[in-house]
Amino acid sequence: MAEQIQPIRGMNDVLPSEIGTWQHFEACTRELLGAYGYEEIRVPVVEHTELFKRAIGEHTDVVGKEMYTFTDRGGDSLTLRPEATAGIVRALISNGLLRGQRHKLWCLGPMFRHEAPQAGRYRQFWQVDVEAVGWPGPDVDAELIALSARLWRGLGISGLKLQINSLGTPESRRAYRERLLEYLQARAAELDADSQRRLAGNPLRVLDSKHPQMQEVPSIWMRSRTHTSRRCAACCAPWV
Repeated sequence: MAEQIQPIRGMNDVLPSEIGTWQHFEACTRELLGAYGYEEIRVPVVEHTELFKRAIGEHTDVVGKEMYTFTDRGGDSLTLRPEATAGIVRALISNGLLRGQRHKLWCLGPMFRHEAPQAGRYRQFWQVDVEAVGWPGPDVDAELIALSARLWRGLGISGLKLQINSLGTPESRRAYRERLLEYLQARAAELDADSQRRLAGNPLRVLDSKHPQMQEVPSIWMRSRTHTSRRCAACCAPWV
């Protein structure tokens, strides 16, 4: 008897008994986003690998470790999309829709990341991506937060707590990066191989490390007040 073929690890089937839940979520999402004036867009599941390297960053775990990348028969490097933002922006540029125009868009579909499978986390997962392109200022950020809260309420999800983090203005971010780089370079011998690689490209990504060896170094930095001592007045004033 031939060996039974199993699904790829981390990629799950959605059975008929579960379809009702999926359809309810999709219907709530579609209705809410339409009420806020967001239009649906559908972009390819496969894109050129360079798109994600540029958009996400070569020094991120997503690009460095988690993407499903292959060379097609024409010799092109292609990648199953790990997220939708890059593809949506690419679609706007490719179709000449970014010339002084503003867009409110959303996309629903499967994404792919080669992560260690865990309960509730799959290598093929479905994601709703909402993008407001060409809308300056904080108003649209507040709208997206309010939209998300309404969606959770509509789905009957409660007990959530909103936490907002920011590095402030570009000037504050630059100063923060310089102080973090100085701090990490002084402790380079304590960093794991991935963090040393990130140190040369994007030291902010070192704070995302989940390597056991790295738990103490970023935590000391985050507990320290030295990295907040030079925040500009524009960043601090609204919270005083």
